[in-house]
Amino acid sequence: MENYTYNSFTLQLEGLNISQDSVHPVFLFFFFSYLFIMVVNVGIAVLVFMDNNLHQPMYLLFCNLPFNDILGNSIMVPRLLIDMLLPPSERLISYYECVVQAFTTHMFGTTSHTVLMIMAFDRYVAICNPLRYAAIMTNRMVIKLTVSAWGVAFVLVGILLGLTVRLNRCRTLIMNPYCDNASLFKLSCESVFINNVYGLTFTVVLFTASIGSMVLTYTKITVVCLTSNNKSLNSKAMKTCSTHLVVYLIMAFNGMSVITLHRFPQYSDYRKLCTILFHIIPGSLNPIIYGAQSKEIKKLLSKFFKSKKILPSLKS
Repeated sequence: MENYTYNSFTLQLEGLNISQDSVHPVFLFFFFSYLFIMVVNVGIAVLVFMDNNLHQPMYLLFCNLPFNDILGNSIMVPRLLIDMLLPPSERLISYYECVVQAFTTHMFGTTSHTVLMIMAFDRYVAICNPLRYAAIMTNRMVIKLTVSAWGVAFVLVGILLGLTVRLNRCRTLIMNPYCDNASLFKLSCESVFINNVYGLTFTVVLFTASIGSMVLTYTKITVVCLTSNNKSLNSKAMKTCSTHLVVYLIMAFNGMSVITLHRFPQYSDYRKLCTILFHIIPGSLNPIIYGAQSKEIKKLLSKFFKSKKILPSLKS
């Protein structure tokens, strides 16, 4: 008969199921990935806020992505790195820390969708209604869109975790490398029907709204480009929209992979790895993709590195 521990405030994380020979290579991969994510995302955010030429709606809205990537990875990866070096019996986490980690993890995933949706709206206005762009995308509108993206995610995830926190717990083992909503409500011996219904509805609504807004936006942008003889407009649309679309597809593919692998319990180890890569891959690629496509950011970086080269020569 299974032993039950009711409402324990100390939980145990299962962690990643990897061999002893693989622990250090995997640890180093995650460590340097996290370091890279911090450096490039903080760097891009600082560049945007320091340079007046980048104080445009497109870049200000984009800054939500680096902030989200920093927040999402910082709450998950350092804890994962510590647990990898500990034996399974010592991978302990308090219940409140687990709830905070689950909340932040789901905020990261949800905000990734909502931020890309408001960025799609910005691209739509810029390409389909360029003459009114400055009148529509004011600083006030940028603030409204940003608050909406984070506010909607906060409310949706708050309800998601609220439904889980109300449950009594009779188990202590988190069957995951980190805490998320599903792992938390699986600790309960009560009915989780409401949790499953809301979780499924939440996922369907989020993906439907996200994919729907992308399809609608890019359909209208494509129509404008096909009916316009303005080569400059078409070139600008291709550059900015291809960047935004690539970032969205990477995020959507990672999310779909995690959801798909949930349906195959025999591949649970692959699912666990995929959930970690869902944080790491977008966080690593987003600033590179946007930085490589942005003339303003490339110019600023080239000036920075040229000044670095000039300074040593002056000293000598």
